[in-house]
Amino acid sequence: MVASTPKRVLMVAYHFPPLAGGSGILRTLGFARHLPECGWQPLVLSPRPFAYAQQGASQLAQIGAHTTVRRTLALDAARHLAIGGRYPRCLALPDRWSSWWLSAVPAGLRLIRQYRPDAIWSTYPIATAHLIAMTLQKLSGLPWIADQRDPMLDDSDALAPYPPDPRLHRMHAWIEQRIAARSAAIVCTTPGAVAAHRRRLAHVARERFTLIENGYDEDGYSAAGSRGPRGHHSRFLLLHSGVIYPSERDPQPLFEALAYLRLDGTLHARNFQLLLRATGHDAWLAGLLRKYGIDDLVTLAPLQPHQDALREMLAADGLLLLQAANCNGQIPAKLYEYLRCRRPVLALTDLAGDTAAKLRHCGIDTIGQLASSGDCARALLRFLELARQGRAPLASSDAIALQSRQARCNALAELLDQVSHRSPP
Repeated sequence: MVASTPKRVLMVAYHFPPLAGGSGILRTLGFARHLPECGWQPLVLSPRPFAYAQQGASQLAQIGAHTTVRRTLALDAARHLAIGGRYPRCLALPDRWSSWWLSAVPAGLRLIRQYRPDAIWSTYPIATAHLIAMTLQKLSGLPWIADQRDPMLDDSDALAPYPPDPRLHRMHAWIEQRIAARSAAIVCTTPGAVAAHRRRLAHVARERFTLIENGYDEDGYSAAGSRGPRGHHSRFLLLHSGVIYPSERDPQPLFEALAYLRLDGTLHARNFQLLLRATGHDAWLAGLLRKYGIDDLVTLAPLQPHQDALREMLAADGLLLLQAANCNGQIPAKLYEYLRCRRPVLALTDLAGDTAAKLRHCGIDTIGQLASSGDCARALLRFLELARQGRAPLASSDAIALQSRQARCNALAELLDQVSHRSPP
């Protein structure tokens, strides 16, 4: 009997170890780790480490033995091609790593000739990854899945479209139209993102859109260790782990609420600490802390390896989630890790968004309106009372299991099985 050829997928991803930081690493790495269990062998095409401003080796060991990785040259226009801090704008369309296309397409074709994959998968950000996959699809005829981890476009606010730069907006719109024309499936990570894509791409058949949310990887928690509730402590540690974007997660209403609660004596440095870990915008936030006079209540901390970040989440008294109303169709990837930590979660977001809906679906109602400093104060006080009494709502074990990376990988494998048995449009 002749052994059957294993199914293979060529995965084009900028965010991959040894890049340090970013939830996109966890999505691609999780898929690459678990796809072999679902009958698919991954071939990962990513940039050489030279492309990454921040590098870390802690996640390299998680790349499975069944994963083939090819790394090719990609220059960051802002770091490698700038003179005096300036570089031609054309070198950063559709993003600063557009040069990756020149090396990745030939390398991808060699992978296709050598391994005969059954499908191509690419993930945005960055947009160049989709351009590479689009070219490889056109040259090979293989079915292509476009993973829209974040929205490429947002025209819901005519006065503040995304991307704001007109040339970049036109480029992203063109790429999205090519995805609609050439891909076999378009994957989104939230219900709101699926709905937005269907509105913009009304000519695309509804069945070509698939929801595969982000998730958590159980192995990471086994390595980080588990622990029960800390119980009552005089100084409550509230942790926000991850990037705080100035427009999408602006914490100023929260800072105003903290200043008010500090002024009336409810909060002080002896009974409360907010730890902001790996914000990506420490200088901006430090200025805000001085402005609101809450330096003693809020601490800024640097990026750390993912395993240490999980350990810190497991040890916190509470976990903070921030998401503004202009991101109602998005869910922070950190939410899924927060759920798995089984620590009390305070979400300051918009009640009509996907983030609030996801939390309510998991039985968590400690939610406040990020846009209102008054509501931030109300929600924080209620949260602190419930958490200190051990009555803060937590997701059930069944609800948490549904958010695992293995469950997401099963969904991707099913989609790969479907598209690899039909011709691309």
